[in-house]
Amino acid sequence: MPVFRHKTVVITGACGGIGRALALRFGEGGARIALLDINSEQLAAFGEHLASRHIQAESYHCDVSNAEQVQRCFQHIIEDMGSVDVLINNAGITHHSCFADTDASVFRKTMDVNYFGALHCTQSALKSLIECEGQIITMSSMSGFAPLWYRSAYSASKHALHGLFDCLRVELREKGVHVMLVCPGYTATDIHKNALQADGAITSNPLEMTGKATIPKDVADEVYLAACKRKRLLVVSNVDWRARLFARLLPSFFERYLAHRVTGTVS
Repeated sequence: MPVFRHKTVVITGACGGIGRALALRFGEGGARIALLDINSEQLAAFGEHLASRHIQAESYHCDVSNAEQVQRCFQHIIEDMGSVDVLINNAGITHHSCFADTDASVFRKTMDVNYFGALHCTQSALKSLIECEGQIITMSSMSGFAPLWYRSAYSASKHALHGLFDCLRVELREKGVHVMLVCPGYTATDIHKNALQADGAITSNPLEMTGKATIPKDVADEVYLAACKRKRLLVVSNVDWRARLFARLLPSFFERYLAHRVTGTVS
């Protein structure tokens, strides 16, 4: 489907996991890709990889938690590429720590990247998105509506994304801008290797995940198809359907018996 041919698609956290897969998928669909990431070396290498596959891409070093840096970055994107037709808010971090032991700085840092990062990018791209009647795609998580053990800061940031973008969808409907939230389940990315500990340091003992993982390419394929159809919510999960049903209809049962077994991540 040539829906995104010659469109500018901006992807944050573009060099790893789901972000990388999204860049490849939308690029294969004919889109021009603006890669945003905090890792300059990975940006350069991935930009070369896309070029070798004949995908037009520009790379931008950007810390999405820094509002001024984000604003400058989007000014450059519009100067270089003419517009922002699709914004994919994908950048995110996680932690693995009990609430009682977790320093408040971990909550602030998680919110700065996961929530305020998406907020900053959306504000900076909004004028162009309205002019193009474009799309905003925000990567949330199963933890945006189901509780997980030792993920209180991460889950809070995902709940905040739902509140923000559900409201924004209503405000932008008459302006022609479409908003979609995506909730992946356990996905095989490196996000947990860089998870924060209770004191804010990067973990020295990455969490061992159990169960079957979805691969980033499958998530990207689902997101691409859902974007073509302009869906409002996409749940991409290998979590058993009964677990999802219990989370909604029998939350007490879910909290007691299943929450510690269900994992959700983005990258």
